[in-house]
Formats: sequence, structure tokens, C-alpha cells
Amino acid sequence: MDRRSPMNILCVDVGGTHVKILATGQREPRKFASGRALTAGKMVTGVKKLAADWKYVVVSIGYPGPVLRNRPIADPHNMAPGWLGFNFERAFGCPVKVTNDAAMQALGSYKGGKMLFLGLGTGLGSAMIVNGIVEPMELSHLPYKKATYEDYVGQRGLERAGKTKWRRHVADVVARLIAALEPDDVVIGGGNVKILKKLPPGCRAGENANAFLGGSRLWDQPVSLPRANASASSRKKPRKRKTMMVEGEDAV
Repeated sequence: MDRRSPMNILCVDVGGTHVKILATGQREPRKFASGRALTAGKMVTGVKKLAADWKYVVVSIGYPGPVLRNRPIADPHNMAPGWLGFNFERAFGCPVKVTNDAAMQALGSYKGGKMLFLGLGTGLGSAMIVNGIVEPMELSHLPYKKATYEDYVGQRGLERAGKTKWRRHVADVVARLIAALEPDDVVIGGGNVKILKKLPPGCRAGENANAFLGGSRLWDQPVSLPRANASASSRKKPRKRKTMMVEGEDAV
């Protein structure tokens, strides 16, 4: 967790396979299975049970779908419906901030400048941060070949095509998105990044733990960002101090 955090924060990363949680001061994340039967209510019940011996006063949720003004605006593709209009603050009994799960991981991975985050997991998570402004993106369902990006580089694509073809698809998709979006920095995260034999050129690997750092940063005051990765000498140098903001929300 981020040591600058002024309060005990419970970070919840909702994924298509597992819900993972970590609270301020804890070292080991905990998780339970999610899947297509998971509703918002079941998620909250599972989290509260798993975190019963942890202390927290606010909650950050990384949600696998689009979020606007702290609320999901579409049900997840890989879970049960019923997330729209769910009152997370009432269910948890404390203040809650909800953001797209890829945006939360991106926020935890950010080192400055214009960064593209791509999450290889059940689907394809995506987000950009430009000079501290977080912009969640929904690239996974854009047309690609005979289906969508997610169908080729998500879990279904991996299972259907096998590792060798899947790696080629990932390399092609990443190259296309880099050419279109022109980021200074590219982070490849998600649970399936470990299956890649090597990262696409100009990319660095993210860590699942960065989602918890991102969840902590959602509650932070403006912070001074570290310098960009020194090994990326050809990239633009980021400004040294920016306010973290999530699109559609107040500054955090």
C-alpha cells in the first residue's frame, strides 16, 4: 500500500476469475472466486467476510466495466447482472470510490507522461493516463479480425488459439494500439502477462499488486510523481508534479 495514504483503505479488485482484496497495513492479499454467478451483493458479502479482521474506513473498488461518477454504467460481461444502481456505500457502511479495474491498475503503475495500460486477463482491460489524468477506455470490444480484441487476446482467445498463436495476437494488438495512441510508456498487466515469453517492444510488465496501490491513490491528496523509467531514454520526460484525476470524478 502507498505510505502516503492518510487513512485505512480496503482495496477491492473485481476480476472475472477472482475478487482480490488488500487493506492498509496488510502484506498478503486475500481472494475468493468470482465468475458468472457473482452479483454485486454477493461480492460485497464475500469481501466483508474475507476482511472481517481488517480495519478500514473507506473502500476502493476496481470494477470490470465502464464507470461514470462513481457508479457502474453497464453490467460486467463475465458476471451476473444487477450491478447498476447498487448502493456500495450502504452495503459497506462507509465511503466507497468505484473506478474501472484497468484504470485502478493503471493508476498504480503510473510513473508520469502519457501511459497506456493493457490488462491481459479474462478480457482485455485498457486505460490511459495523460499527465496525471486517468481515462478509462473500452478497447476490448472494438472490431478485430473476425471478432473483437478481447476474443483474440482475452482468456477465450488463449484457450481457443493456444499459447503460440495467442502471443502473436497479443504482439499484433499491442503494436496497433501503440501506433494509434502514441503513448510514452506502455504497461502490460493482468494475470496472463506471465504467459508471454517476452514483452512487446517498448513495454514493461505491470504487477497485479499495482491495483491495490491504485486503489490507495484514489484517496490521496495530489502527489509528486517519480521520474519516468530511466531505461526508456527515448520517451518524453513527464512533468514532475500533477494532480491525479479520474475522468468524470473529482480530483483525488
